[in-house]
Amino acid sequence: MGIQHEFKFGIEAEFALVEQNSFRPLWYRDVTFQRLNTILESIPVSDLGMDGLKIEPPHRKQMPYVVEGYHLPDAEMNPIDLLPKGIEIRTPVSTSVDSCVDLLRTLYRRLQDALAQADYAAVPISFHPLEDSFEGPQNKRRNDFWQWAMEAMVTYGGDINIHLPEELRATIDIRDLDAKVNYYGPAITALTLASPIARGGLWTIRGRVGKSIRTYHRSVIAPAIEIHPDQNQRFEFKLFDMPLQLDEFRGLLLLWLVLLLANDLPGRASKETRVYDLGNIARLGFEAETAFERAAEVLDLAPSVLGRYGFDPAPLEPFQKRLHTKRLPADEIIDLYRQEGGVPEVLRRLTVTTN
Repeated sequence: MGIQHEFKFGIEAEFALVEQNSFRPLWYRDVTFQRLNTILESIPVSDLGMDGLKIEPPHRKQMPYVVEGYHLPDAEMNPIDLLPKGIEIRTPVSTSVDSCVDLLRTLYRRLQDALAQADYAAVPISFHPLEDSFEGPQNKRRNDFWQWAMEAMVTYGGDINIHLPEELRATIDIRDLDAKVNYYGPAITALTLASPIARGGLWTIRGRVGKSIRTYHRSVIAPAIEIHPDQNQRFEFKLFDMPLQLDEFRGLLLLWLVLLLANDLPGRASKETRVYDLGNIARLGFEAETAFERAAEVLDLAPSVLGRYGFDPAPLEPFQKRLHTKRLPADEIIDLYRQEGGVPEVLRRLTVTTN
């Protein structure tokens, strides 16, 4: 077996909830943790494996689904309940890009079937279409973690997880990786921008409709990546908006893989630069300064980097097209909203196209 088989992949995909028939967006005021968790625990998953999945309180069962939301703690800051914002699918660890996305598709279909029996549906949006802020009791000892937990109650995304083979993992300089992500992360995130709706209408900022209120909100406080030393240095990329189609995760896995492995990408930047760039890109997409050039560097280098380890770069072709047309998923949603005239109609259309 070649080195390609030593890579491992995982996806965490967050979905908002709606009423099945009206497509009215739901939030913690409309559903409880107990209600949603009972639905999730009923979904059959024993045939799919549980590799890499942990039980996260207040959940009681190991499974690839979790209720996502705001943890309510006891006096010792241990989570004892949760205010739901939506549902997350966490794929078991996979040994290939294709098998990882195939697992996600299977889990998504089973989730939708189970939710439908309770008159709910899951929708791939990146920001709650009606709510834009949340305040809850302190649930983290660190103030910045608490602030982020409140901010995350209105955002949804797709986190990309990769385990590298040991010989490659040993070559990663974490500080240099941070600087590389600070430089290129905002630009490849621009390829995914998909949240131009907020507070029941189009998100307008400085006189124009913006591309991603999710990216705008989370740019200052949220981490770009997380590294999990307790899980053999699992590398997690957290900037992408939620894709409108599940197959797009193939390309997202490859984009993060390229950024991890391409040491010959020359750009490096500070955290402050990343925050500044994300704010501009959230508003302007590829009209933001240097966004096009930085994304092009990554995509142009991708075939040689991926080919070195036996990966097919074909799933990146839609991103190349997106880069050169500068037409983003946000633009599709903007057009949908203007055609359909309301948030529920847009959510209905997005759910139909997801799978």
